[in-house]
Amino acid sequence: MVKSKRKTKSIAFHEAVRMISPGTKIREAISMMLQSRLGALLCIGDPKKLADLSDGGVELNAACTPQLLYELSKMDGAIILNEDGSTITYANRFLTPSNSIVSHETGTRHIAAERMAKQAKCAVVAVSERRSSVTLYVQNTRHVLDSLPTLLNKSAQALQTLEKYISSLNLSMLDLSTREFEDMVTIFDVCKAIQRCEMSRRIASEIEPYILELGTEGRLIELQLRELTIPIEEASLVTRDYYKQKPSASPEVVQQRIEELSQDELISLEAISQALGYGANLRGVDTYLSSRGYRVLSQTRRLTPQIIENLVNRFGTLQQIMRAPKDELVAVEGVGEVLAERVRLSLNNLRSQLALDRGRT
Repeated sequence: MVKSKRKTKSIAFHEAVRMISPGTKIREAISMMLQSRLGALLCIGDPKKLADLSDGGVELNAACTPQLLYELSKMDGAIILNEDGSTITYANRFLTPSNSIVSHETGTRHIAAERMAKQAKCAVVAVSERRSSVTLYVQNTRHVLDSLPTLLNKSAQALQTLEKYISSLNLSMLDLSTREFEDMVTIFDVCKAIQRCEMSRRIASEIEPYILELGTEGRLIELQLRELTIPIEEASLVTRDYYKQKPSASPEVVQQRIEELSQDELISLEAISQALGYGANLRGVDTYLSSRGYRVLSQTRRLTPQIIENLVNRFGTLQQIMRAPKDELVAVEGVGEVLAERVRLSLNNLRSQLALDRGRT
């Protein structure tokens, strides 16, 4: 139930940010207010509920346009919009949320905005003429919007950092793939690869809120992020290849454990090893590990996830799949003679390509 409530709040916050991001009518109006040094309170939610928690003003029920929203902000009261921000229902409205609701704000406008957002379960935008700032309140969440140049600068810095981590991840994957074909993988190699993957994933997740807040100005950033994060999807299969099978463990459960590690725990390879089910002592595993083959088989680009699953269930490890005679491969559900030959050829080509790539690094 707690997770469900958090997810609902997160969705509500993202929707509110999207409604006031660059490229929207509301954001255009907010920019005009800031340029003219005007303050404003914009309440976005159920008109009836918001009307019950406010008083006075004038009922409009007019289509929202940047110009109209800007002109109405010259009045002292709040402006009430419907749930999707397409209609201005009231203007110059006096907000009357309960004084018993806790607020950590100091200014009158911001106190009313925070209390209104909490009581009405809505989104409230407070534009401050004195500080030239925009604060968004969504239920119990408070967020100060950054300026466009600041957001672009933060996004660029985060992308540069991610690019370095992805480069390190690619090297780890190259090394791991080579060791997998040689059947010389250790728990240290696996934990190192998972560490690079999870670090890259976390940096990528920090860029996503910037893209959301940038609105139409974040399209190029989003394209760059998508291109950079392609290796993460492939690298995430390392967990599936090497987690220790137990009745209480599954790839999804193990992956969740890794994602829940703190930053300090993630730096420690011992914590990753423990999450995989091998214990915290890396030296405790003195034998080589064998890959199940999910990641390498996905690199062939010729097999569906179901066929890969069938191959792993039939042979157990990548080495067994590579050594399997053609007739045994053909016997696997979904693998015919042509596909069996392609699998063998693709794995041999991948092995040769890895040798060339290793020689270049």
